[in-house]
Amino acid sequence: MISLVVISGRSGSGKSTALNVLEDMGYYCIDNLPVTLLSPLVDRLFSNEDINKVAVSIDARNIAEDLALFPSVLEMFDSSKVDSTIIFLDSASPALVKRFSETRRKHPLSNTERDLREALELESRMLDPISDMASLTIDTTSLTIHELRDEIRTRVARETHEFALLFLSFAYKRGVPVDADLVFDVRCLPNPHWEPGLRELTGLDGPVQEFLNGQEEFMDMFNDLKGFLDRWLPRFEANNRSYLTVAIGCTGGQHRSVFMCRKLFEQFDSQFSNVQVRHRELNSILKTQG
Repeated sequence: MISLVVISGRSGSGKSTALNVLEDMGYYCIDNLPVTLLSPLVDRLFSNEDINKVAVSIDARNIAEDLALFPSVLEMFDSSKVDSTIIFLDSASPALVKRFSETRRKHPLSNTERDLREALELESRMLDPISDMASLTIDTTSLTIHELRDEIRTRVARETHEFALLFLSFAYKRGVPVDADLVFDVRCLPNPHWEPGLRELTGLDGPVQEFLNGQEEFMDMFNDLKGFLDRWLPRFEANNRSYLTVAIGCTGGQHRSVFMCRKLFEQFDSQFSNVQVRHRELNSILKTQG
């Protein structure tokens, strides 16, 4: 069995970082592989018993017409012989523009007639055939290089293909995470922000947790989400789903969503072998306070 990981995404989203992590994990890695060479590569690996894990980066540096062939090329592989995973990285366009401005790199699709923003929009359309087939989409907008490396290690570079469940808290004022599979809104719940002494704390602090645990609406929401996930997570797992991100959002991503994710993590951590929790806004809040 050959383990094939395809890394794709728009320029500046972190593909090189992801590929480097996989290389450190023992994958044979190839950057910027033409789509038409993917099938010959897999055929070659069948005759080489020394390599059974390969990761390739396929992106907009390919010939545009070839990118449209990606789904048909992947469907040719025998699933009993090739275990393929497609990881699509992306960031909000303003974040990508900022990264290119800081590094002063040229976008591969920009030219004298197409500026950076237009190139990013074209790139997104070109990569639709790959993003539509992604097993996992990771939003790198707010991730540092170190956080992205950790994300790849824990969610992608696994020796076994157990079901990976991530609870992600976020702030609606900063947008819904693009990598979310299920999104739940807890802004209707009582907000610790307006309680004396709780505004500067987070959902990881005892006084905030005590306040929310004492709210009937909060416990009703928790029990409803727990019941929903109890019923449907096994269905996702049984349907060969490898990754699932459950995003919980509130206004600032500091109190209600953080504690709800924490409670759900504690509830399901014993039921699945790979359960994680991440708070998208919390690091920036703590850094600001510090």
